Amino acid sequence: MSDLTFNKVAGAVLATGLAIFGLRELSSGIFGNEKVEKPGYAVEVAAETTGGEAAAADVPPDWGTVLPKADVAAGEQVFAKCQSCHSLTANGTGPDLNGVVGRKPGSEPGFSYSPVMEAFAAKQPIWDYEHIYEFIKNPQAYLPGSKMTFVGLKKPEDRINVIAFLHTKGSTLPIPKPNPAAAAKAAGAGTTAATGTNPPVGAPAPAPGAAAKGQPAATGSTATPSTGAGGPTGAGPGAPAQQPESTSGGQKAKP
Repeated sequence: MSDLTFNKVAGAVLATGLAIFGLRELSSGIFGNEKVEKPGYAVEVAAETTGGEAAAADVPPDWGTVLPKADVAAGEQVFAKCQSCHSLTANGTGPDLNGVVGRKPGSEPGFSYSPVMEAFAAKQPIWDYEHIYEFIKNPQAYLPGSKMTFVGLKKPEDRINVIAFLHTKGSTLPIPKPNPAAAAKAAGAGTTAATGTNPPVGAPAPAPGAAAKGQPAATGSTATPSTGAGGPTGAGPGAPAQQPESTSGGQKAKP
């Protein structure tokens, strides 16, 4: 290679390098990399409410009340979500669920349970309605580290119906008698979460239009009633009562 050719190649390489370096410096000057105060991907979502009220509390129901009325057919449809891992005839990814209601946790023959489930079985004698209800709501939150990675059934009625369906599949746990006190407690918990109040069980509801204690009663007119005990606002006792304005046809008229 002649000296002239070498100089041309070296000059081209040098020019290319200078061009790349210059473009990088130019672009960094135009497009500055400034640190944002708050990441653009941070999304804050407010808790979902209905009409400005908190959602009802999700507490176990009175099983003697809800199970006899549960929709077993709907529970069978909900169970279809479980069939990718469970069946009612044999072990699979999860244990056989035939007879699971009333069965001791971690006791299905031939299935290898997680240490978490074995520890749970050591202190919980049977799968009763309440423990199944809470477990299938969010398995990983209830027993972190168990093999059941299912996201859970969030609707209480779905859990009640699927438990009613499983109860028809070899359950050894009888349905208890209705317990009105437990049913009222569960209903009261939902009322408390929705309204922020907790009325005593059995307390009569206030009559329509009744005022709270210490507050003036609501009437069909906002005029001050004419009584011998006092007059309008700002007038002393015995002052003549101010007659209310009446409306007719959208216009105000004074007597």
